[in-house]
Amino acid sequence: MTSYANYGHIDGAVVMIGFGSIGRGTLPLIERHFDFDLRKMAVIDPDPSAQTFLKQRGIRHIQTAITKESYRDVLGELFPEGKGFCVNLSVDTSSLDIMKFCRELGVLYIDTVVEPWAGYYFDTPDNAARTNYALRQKVRDEKMRHPGGTTAVSCCGANPGMVSWFVKEALEILANDLGLVVPTPNTKEDWASLMQSLGVKGVHIAERDTQKSTRHKKIGTFVNTWSVEGFIAEGFQPAELGWGTHESWLPEDAHTHDTGCQAAIWIERPGAITRVHSWCPTPGPQYGFLVTHNEAISISDYYTVGQGASPDYRPTCHYAYHPCDDAVLSLHETFGSGIIQSKHHILDENEITEGIDELGVLLYGHNKNAIWYGSRLSIEETRDLAPFQNATGLQVSSAVLAGMVWALENPTAGIVETDEMDHHRCLEIQRPYLGPLEAHYTDWTPLTNRWTQFAEDIDESDPWSFKNVLAS
Repeated sequence: MTSYANYGHIDGAVVMIGFGSIGRGTLPLIERHFDFDLRKMAVIDPDPSAQTFLKQRGIRHIQTAITKESYRDVLGELFPEGKGFCVNLSVDTSSLDIMKFCRELGVLYIDTVVEPWAGYYFDTPDNAARTNYALRQKVRDEKMRHPGGTTAVSCCGANPGMVSWFVKEALEILANDLGLVVPTPNTKEDWASLMQSLGVKGVHIAERDTQKSTRHKKIGTFVNTWSVEGFIAEGFQPAELGWGTHESWLPEDAHTHDTGCQAAIWIERPGAITRVHSWCPTPGPQYGFLVTHNEAISISDYYTVGQGASPDYRPTCHYAYHPCDDAVLSLHETFGSGIIQSKHHILDENEITEGIDELGVLLYGHNKNAIWYGSRLSIEETRDLAPFQNATGLQVSSAVLAGMVWALENPTAGIVETDEMDHHRCLEIQRPYLGPLEAHYTDWTPLTNRWTQFAEDIDESDPWSFKNVLAS
């Protein structure tokens, strides 16, 4: 009989919004690691298929969609005591509105993404307004207007989330391997100074998902290892990235921001068809998709020395994502036809026959060239560690667990991003669910083995220039 760490008692209701693949995987971790009153737990999801699963576990299923018109009434009834925990794992619900209401009630809150209300991603004509920069800035503005108060953890999944803790751990490893004796930074300014002193030019959130099934993807079906709706939504947003001070070239179709932290740019094309050169331990060099993510902006912002559009130092940061092979085929089909498939399928732990999700951070441009640090979790390990999820899902759900524990231990921290949290504590909680956590150095750069048969506009003076990272 395996014994699991108990991280304390949740006083009041525990309410989960959304019960897709991540919700289904997060639920058993909540059951394992917290004490709470099961009679006060509820899952809100319009899908009737969740009913049987939840009923078997004695959990109330509220079969409805949370909307702009209903969220205050539905959640207000579920938190009559003004305490508890709201775990928002849904799509098409405003993270900011629900977060604000939970803080108004005194209820702890966590989500994995800054999500808008339904229709926002596709019905908003202004591409700048559809960026994660714009969505994040609204949360940061709320934090500035109302500092402190009940804790609300914003964007705490695998990425965004866990990868911000990996960046800090990778910086500590790099400093040690460079022979530098530095005290553990305690503030944002200290962390930014450390990254600058180490000579890090930028960070790729570098991921390779090799999970596969023996069943072949059918035409007309979008297959993925996590939320199809979530992947499509972010894939159709403009590509965007944190923009570093070492960059001397700006893409012709790129745009900067005049307000907010000004730590990022966005490109006038969907992220899911924007390719970048990157590196992971298993495949080595690979193409990734420059899909927009909150961490691309938050990491560049957090490690900025100075302010505004021209600070003393800022790293470039972006996602470089190679999803599972079936998801790549699904993207090709979507963009080739111009039609989003009507059938969605998530590869679950029962049908995946092999593969890992290799998710980490590639810190580059320093004296050791590049270091990748992250999780190399296999489907076989996942089955042994936790039920109802594949490797991709467990990296997310275990980060939600870590964020919940941190919130319980810091209940009046206000609105926080994962960059602002204690990475040692969070990874202490999450580490048992991540498989091998490894650091790998590489001498690869985006100019390594580039084809010379065709003319490319590259910058040989700086191998890590985004001009070289962006695939032509």
